[in-house]
Amino acid sequence: MPALRPLTPPRKAPTTLRRATTNDQIATIDRRGSNAAGLLRSMLSGPIARSTLARRTGLSAAAVTRLVQDLTVRRLVRELPVRSPQPGLGRPHQPVDLDDRYWMAAGLHIAVPCSTVALTDLRGRVLAKEVLPHEDAPPAVVLARAADRLSTLLRAHDDRGLLGVGLAGGGRVDHLSGDIVTHNLLGWRDVPAGRIVAERLDAPVLVANHAHALARAELLFGAVRDRARRSAVTLFVGNMIDAALSTAGVVHHGPGSTAGEIAHLPLGDPGDRCVCGRWGCLQASVSDRAMGERAAAVGITSVASYDGLVAAARRGDERAVDLFRERLRRVGRAASVLLDVVNPDVLAVVEGGLNLVPSIAPLLMAELRAEVSATSQVCTAPDEVVVAGSFGADVLAVAGVATVLDSVFTRPLDLPARTAASA
Repeated sequence: MPALRPLTPPRKAPTTLRRATTNDQIATIDRRGSNAAGLLRSMLSGPIARSTLARRTGLSAAAVTRLVQDLTVRRLVRELPVRSPQPGLGRPHQPVDLDDRYWMAAGLHIAVPCSTVALTDLRGRVLAKEVLPHEDAPPAVVLARAADRLSTLLRAHDDRGLLGVGLAGGGRVDHLSGDIVTHNLLGWRDVPAGRIVAERLDAPVLVANHAHALARAELLFGAVRDRARRSAVTLFVGNMIDAALSTAGVVHHGPGSTAGEIAHLPLGDPGDRCVCGRWGCLQASVSDRAMGERAAAVGITSVASYDGLVAAARRGDERAVDLFRERLRRVGRAASVLLDVVNPDVLAVVEGGLNLVPSIAPLLMAELRAEVSATSQVCTAPDEVVVAGSFGADVLAVAGVATVLDSVFTRPLDLPARTAASA
């Protein structure tokens, strides 16, 4: 793997910015970086002509050419073969596109029963992925195992440059310190997850709550990203229940990175006891763990097993499908609360039935939207506003790398210039 400097957390200004000596110089550098980021994001949809980039961004043709060159030497952009115009239609256009052949991002997602380690390309497409059971190991062991396995994946893909390492998980995650502050289901408290993984891999690690990370991924690669960039809510339903809010393309963290803690809204079954000690919390009724317990209670599985429930739903077991439908109705009530409070352009729901059982996803989405229609006071078009998350079975892998890719598309000129000869 080329010896490249990965992106670092946004605690230090780039070297070029530190050399600026006046406010005008700093503003120029900031503007140049912002313009480069805008061009890079414009290529997410595929090849595009420079003239179209100029029109979309409002930059001059000369400025677009200079910035494309800056991005090209960083191996982020490449020129494609010239399109031959029809006779008499002027000069041919040479489109440019993201160069997804060179870079990769590494990520780690911490779930309750397991960790997911993955590598993706610049577009967030998974190159490699592995799932590692926790086996009731303590936090340091779980993180060390995952980091070691990620290191093995990196060595197997050493033909690519490493952009950086991301880490995401549920519960209260401080994106500044890199600590998992509280994770009630794992019993983790004040775990310096970012530091443990960074020391193991000898690379900087960007850490985030998984709903916050997925909100960033939706803004970059999501199916409705153009609308999401105005305002969006991402609702994560797994063993942990979390939400994230973004406006104008910026994810809101709140003090202590606590924004989006909705697990204990009193929207669950009053007879369900929550790990917090109260009854009727949302998470107590709709979490993967609760779903596995219900599957065992009605005889779908012999023991409490969410994976067994998913397998039964894939086989067409109506009892399993009904459990998912019940969950989506209750999730719909939580979605209505978020819609009424925030009134976003898009609300993306990340949920196992929608992600893992494609055969019933349309039925579940219809159930979800019907509940929103019945309970929301402000959402008059749930078919347009309420959508499934964009990443299917790869959602946890994408969550792990999202913070790294977001850094690239926000500050692309922080990367060192590379040439084909030096790569």
